[in-house]
Amino acid sequence: MRRAFITGTAGFIGFHLAELLLQEGWEIAGYDGMTDYYDVTLKQKRHALLRQHQRFTATEAMLEDAESLSAAVTAARPDVIVHLAAQAGVRYSLENPRAYIDANIIGTFNVMEAARDCEVGHLLMASTSSVYGANTDMPFGETQKADTPLTIYAATKKANEAMGHSYAHIYGMPTTMFRFFTVYGPWGRPDMALFKFTKGILEGTPIDIYNNGEMWRDFTYVTDLVRGIRGLIDAVPGGPETAVEGDSLSPAAPFRVVNIGNSDKVRLLDFIEAIEEELGHKAIRNYMPMQTGDVPATWADASLLRHLTGYSPQTRFREGVRAFVRWYRSYENDPIISENLS
Repeated sequence: MRRAFITGTAGFIGFHLAELLLQEGWEIAGYDGMTDYYDVTLKQKRHALLRQHQRFTATEAMLEDAESLSAAVTAARPDVIVHLAAQAGVRYSLENPRAYIDANIIGTFNVMEAARDCEVGHLLMASTSSVYGANTDMPFGETQKADTPLTIYAATKKANEAMGHSYAHIYGMPTTMFRFFTVYGPWGRPDMALFKFTKGILEGTPIDIYNNGEMWRDFTYVTDLVRGIRGLIDAVPGGPETAVEGDSLSPAAPFRVVNIGNSDKVRLLDFIEAIEEELGHKAIRNYMPMQTGDVPATWADASLLRHLTGYSPQTRFREGVRAFVRWYRSYENDPIISENLS
């Protein structure tokens, strides 16, 4: 039986990845700080669903707690570590940058140390499309320079990539960083656009639309995302013999960066219209200027993911919105949950 240690299993993406691997027969050790950045009830609900599997265990502690993290990894004896826990949110990084340094820099360092100590076979860590920053040459490719991050969130993720490369070089630890592009879907975070838009439209409250709606995003459905991660688990970086077409494989370490995106640039207003159609209500639109640190467009070149795994994200945004709205309506009707969403 294969074993994975996943940080952030009470989070949006970690929950979905753990569920996928459990369905495949993996043994999963989760780790999550259960912070109150958003409603903890939602996190508890995710963990409760995962605990229905006998092969799932979880430690609730902070990434910054190196002793607890090391003990949990040692007990799990994982074949792979997938590090998804982080202080998320581009906009929140403008308000509380220190939270990003603590969780994303110190916490990630602790994960890498734990991975080194247990000599894990493959370390996979989440980065973000935000590292492309001020780049305008799209679609974004992994071999482009990403030296112009526009937020502390993006800067911490770019730092994680550099940290990961150095550990891969020094200790020969195979490491894959994946850059996510605007992930959405059921069990999403309340601070994410789709969740906020759906809630606002149903409640008849205005939704904020930045840059007067002139925004484009590569919306990636969460099921597609975790299938991409699953494929990358087996695409272990090594020497030059492991390289594929268009690879970002480092010449100095068993390390690569991989985009996971839908490879489709969608206009934000079209996304909102899809939500309106599914809900049967029109949004009250509050058009606003571009927010500091935001970018007008993201668009992934995900060909490397396809070359490495044979898989490409394929869910069209209208299908994904439909699935989210179906989930949201059932979730909103849960009496325990709906109280915490208000």
